[in-house]
Amino acid sequence: MKPLRQKLAKYDAPQIAKSHGVYPYFRAISSDQDTEVLMNGKKVLMLGSNSYLGLTNHPKIKEAAKQAIDKYGTGCAGSPFLNGTLDIHIELENILADFLHKDGVMLFSAGFQANSGVIPCITGRNDYLIYDETDHASIIEGKQITFANTLKYRHSNMEDLERVLQKCPLDAAKLVVTDGVFSMEGDVAKLPEITDLCDKYQATLMVDEAHGLGVFGKEGRGVVDHFGLTDRTDLIMGTFSKSLAAIGGFIAADADTINYMKHKVRPYIFTASIAPAAVASVKAALEIMRSEPERQENLWKVTNYALKCFREEGFEIGGTETPIIPLYVRDNEKTFMVTKLLLDEGVFVNPVISPAVAPEDTLIRLSWMATHTIEQVDFAVDKVKKCFKQLGILKGCTQAKA
Repeated sequence: MKPLRQKLAKYDAPQIAKSHGVYPYFRAISSDQDTEVLMNGKKVLMLGSNSYLGLTNHPKIKEAAKQAIDKYGTGCAGSPFLNGTLDIHIELENILADFLHKDGVMLFSAGFQANSGVIPCITGRNDYLIYDETDHASIIEGKQITFANTLKYRHSNMEDLERVLQKCPLDAAKLVVTDGVFSMEGDVAKLPEITDLCDKYQATLMVDEAHGLGVFGKEGRGVVDHFGLTDRTDLIMGTFSKSLAAIGGFIAADADTINYMKHKVRPYIFTASIAPAAVASVKAALEIMRSEPERQENLWKVTNYALKCFREEGFEIGGTETPIIPLYVRDNEKTFMVTKLLLDEGVFVNPVISPAVAPEDTLIRLSWMATHTIEQVDFAVDKVKKCFKQLGILKGCTQAKA
């Protein structure tokens, strides 16, 4: 066996988890992404989806995707830079730019590419990249690729962010990147304070709205809009794979920045364009999101009720204030075990272990959709309490109903 393969063959963590019957990944779903899904012929309550507005199976979106395939085919067979730009791509760019109140937008085939491609493109050897320690993996990927000086600040710690900014020359190019909503912990970035510091130290601000779009702001514009900071936020990144029911991502910015990035971002230039069906799906999802504000309202009704229930039952959920609710386990093995127990009880949740979080911060992650009901929240709280008590994670709670 060749040396590289020998090294790779030593990785046996999945095999060990499978042998213990608690392997929690690649669980096959045989239905659409709704509040309930089919797994092995059994209905399961879905609490692991990021479809915050519950649009992934909306008939108008599915019909728009079908019509796009009929007109454009299934793919573009080239990058936007060369032969892969369709008129429908330009339409969506213009719609998003108008929606987000920015000069222009670039579309990416994946949200991960937007962050990992843009960050090293716009920061160079004499520049500074400053990021929150719990930023999304795509931001960390961009950090690893850039030639810029990289500086990390403690999670949502504004004193530490200022300390880091003070290390940088005032006249140096500086990019501060933060999640708007932190995807594992569910807390919201302190954008007013971050923006003030960026202005004070002449730093450019980029906000990842992957989990804020559709959830916060007027008509679902995101956390930046929620705080009224659109004009003071230089770059807004977002994804289509969550509230907008498709796949792909985007960057919104001023005209000069968009012009530079369209001719310099390597994953944009050297990756095939986002598929026509996905573009049409996003356009339809945006229309529904803006015309049906009751979806966002119901999402918050369900979210606030769930937050209240889990706190009252004594679960440790940290500082979340969003549809993302982390239930801390703080033990790798028990995190896998409780995920398996919950699935047996008819509840699908996502286990989160290192390196997504620190080893001492392992958790199961719940995320709510606008289409969930109060009854489903009650069912979930009951089952989670039962399984946590069974493993001794939530010692103070009363016995859950059978």
